Amino acid sequence: MKQAGRQFLLFAVAGVVGFGVDVAVLYLAAPLLGWYGARVLSFLAAATATWLMNRRLAFGDRHSNTALWREYLGYLTTMLGGAVVNYGAYVLVLHAVGGRWAPMLGVAAGSGAGMGVNFFAARYLIFKARREP
Repeated sequence: MKQAGRQFLLFAVAGVVGFGVDVAVLYLAAPLLGWYGARVLSFLAAATATWLMNRRLAFGDRHSNTALWREYLGYLTTMLGGAVVNYGAYVLVLHAVGGRWAPMLGVAAGSGAGMGVNFFAARYLIFKARREP
């Protein structure tokens, strides 16, 4: 259980970094794509950042020997469960809260809502194999 706790903590740290990437890309892309379209792009950027961190830190001893692109696509695919929860929370916040900080609050709510789903998907589906020494 210690390993799972450590992995979750590192997964959460990667999530904080991903949150920063998410918000930065969202606010940069929103003038071009709108708040909803920019959110799709920002989620992909954040998912890429968290994949890189998680494969190195949280699950560095567990990623498989499959091709890097295959692991990345698998990660994005499994993150779709959390992404649906994440995007739903984001949209709810945008409709419930006004002001320029509403999108950032939506990203925070979405990240928190999808984190548990994403952790279990990452741990048990993508980074399930132990690396050989």
